This record gives sequence, C-alpha cells and structure tokens, in this order.
Amino acid sequence: MKPITNNDHLSRIKITGYKSIAKCDLPMGSLNVLIGANGAGKSNFISFFRLSSVLLNQRLQSLVGRMGGPDTLLHFGRKKTEFMSAELSFGHNGYKFELEPTNDNRMMFRHESRFCDSKREYDIGAGHFESQVNQNHMNLENDTLPITLRWRVYHFHDTSDSAKVKQTHRINDNDYLREDGANLAAFLYRLQKHHQQHYTRIIKTIQMVAPFFGDFYLRPTPDNTDYIQLEWTEKEQDIPFKASELSDGTLRFILLTTVLLQPEDYMPDSIIIDEPELGLHPYAINVLAGLIKHASNQHQLIISTQSVELVNQFDADDLIVVDKQQGTSTFKRLDNEILSEWLEDYSLGELWKKNLLGGRPQR
Repeated sequence: MKPITNNDHLSRIKITGYKSIAKCDLPMGSLNVLIGANGAGKSNFISFFRLSSVLLNQRLQSLVGRMGGPDTLLHFGRKKTEFMSAELSFGHNGYKFELEPTNDNRMMFRHESRFCDSKREYDIGAGHFESQVNQNHMNLENDTLPITLRWRVYHFHDTSDSAKVKQTHRINDNDYLREDGANLAAFLYRLQKHHQQHYTRIIKTIQMVAPFFGDFYLRPTPDNTDYIQLEWTEKEQDIPFKASELSDGTLRFILLTTVLLQPEDYMPDSIIIDEPELGLHPYAINVLAGLIKHASNQHQLIISTQSVELVNQFDADDLIVVDKQQGTSTFKRLDNEILSEWLEDYSLGELWKKNLLGGRPQR
C-alpha cells in the first residue's frame, strides 16, 4: 500500500450498518483502487464520502430526505440495523459518529465525538440532527477534521445533451471545479487567465488522447457577458464547436484531466472518482492511470473501477477487492508479496479475470 503523505489524509476508515456495508475496517493509503462486480458495493463505499462531507457541512437531513429516508441508508433498513456508525482516522486524530432513525424519518446523532492522539476522546453530544463538530470549541492540539471538509467526490457519468457541463453557466462560478463538472468552462477560463502553465498542460494532455483537439474557445456569451459556455476548436481551425460535438469519452477525459492537473491551490486534498474509465479508449485509460498515480504523490485518491486496463496500471497493494456475500459487502486489500509469483507470469488484470483476486460475480 502506498503510504499517505500527509497527516490530514485518511489513514483508516471504519463503517458499520451503511447500505450494503454491514462492517468495514480498512487501512487507507494515498492511492486506493476499488475493484469488484456490479452491485458488490463499490459505489456504496464511494457514496459514504459524499454522506460524510454533507454531514459535516450540516446538510444531513436534506440528504436523508433526497435519498428517501433513513431506511435507504441503513443496512437492510431499520428493522435489521438500529443505527449506522463510522470512525475516520487521520493519523492519531479522528472523528466518530453514530446515526439512528427517528419516527418522522430523519436521522439523529446517537453519538458524535472527536479524538486526538488516539486516546483522548472529546464527546460532542447526542440527540442533535446536524453535526455540532464545528460549533464545538474544544481546544485540540491538532485540527482532526481538515480533510473531511475538502473531500470532493467526482461523478462524470452524465454527458447527455442535457448535462450541466454542456449548458451556459455563470462566469464567476470558478472557485473550484464542481463535482459534476457543471462549471467546467468558467473554471477553465480562470485557469487560462491566471494559471497559463497549468492550462497549457491540460491542453497538451488532452491532445495526447484526442490529437484533433486544438484548444478551448473560452469567452463570455455574446448575449450576456455574465455567462459562459464550453466551446472548443480543432487543430489549425478557428471555427468554434459546442461541447455537444465532443464524444462522451473525450468530454469525460477533459473533465478528468482538469481535475488531476488543476493548480495546487484549487486541488482538493482527497479526490474520489467513481468509475473514471467510462467511455475511454484503452490508450486514454493508460494516460489517465499516469495522471492518477502522479496526483497520488501529494494527494489521496480513492477510485472505483471495472476496467481491466486500468487495473493493469497499478500495483496489487493499491487495490481493494470488493465482494458481496449474503447481501453484505466485504473489503480486502491485496498484498504484492503474496501475489509476486503469479505476477511474474500474469498481469493484475489477468489475475482478476481468472478470479484469483476476487471481485468477480458470485452465485
């Protein structure tokens, strides 16, 4: 496992009673690649990070309502699972919480606490409906929760005609790239104006996968200069095209490249991406793997994948194998040493296809 490079990064995660995850206790590195069959629980694991971010930003009840109530979050509902819990460790510091359902279909804190130096636990309380961690002014030597507020869970599945990334949006919506890429044009416009070196690197990387691509054609919309829309040009041409004239795979690669090559000031500390390989050519997947590995030198990356090509680019101990047994998701990290003899003759992807790693459909 590639060790974390920053004490703000998640070093261990424990989850119980959440969706298909009855119990999970995982050490985390700087690069964490989840593999597994459809429905095994990879997306549920990824969604937990979204839940944690929303919870710590005091929007828990809004999320619970949108998801359809507590029973959609609890493992097989409240009849089987009375409460869900989690423990997030950042080196010796961390955060714990337990949530239980109420009769009016909300989730209430059964327990919330922070801990410091692994031993000292500071109780925040119980019975509240939104996190009190930021209202609690305990004098801790170290801030135990910096990273959880800077997780960003990216999901670029929607590239349909109605996708937000293809629509006009406010030109000043450029502080960071949104999780669905909706403000891509505004964000790139800011990079073009103020971070030319990073912008140029993004363009050159896109051209490795899409040689026809020339540049983005970024400008305020003529009818309303407060708005902008994603446009681009082909090499040696000056006629702008709309984002709808990019293939789905090319647009997704543009979004992923922007995430992984954006300036350090805008980069989230932990980057979480669900199935980044969707619609990508095998060569594009190889380039993407290089970007992921490079970004993991300074940041923590958590991705889920079903791509053999992508798995082939990583080491065995980067992988977390997700299986489902009797309705419950299980998680295990692989060990390079145990697999070393197999890896002399086979790639990781081949071992996965042969079901020697797990993470394949089970009857």
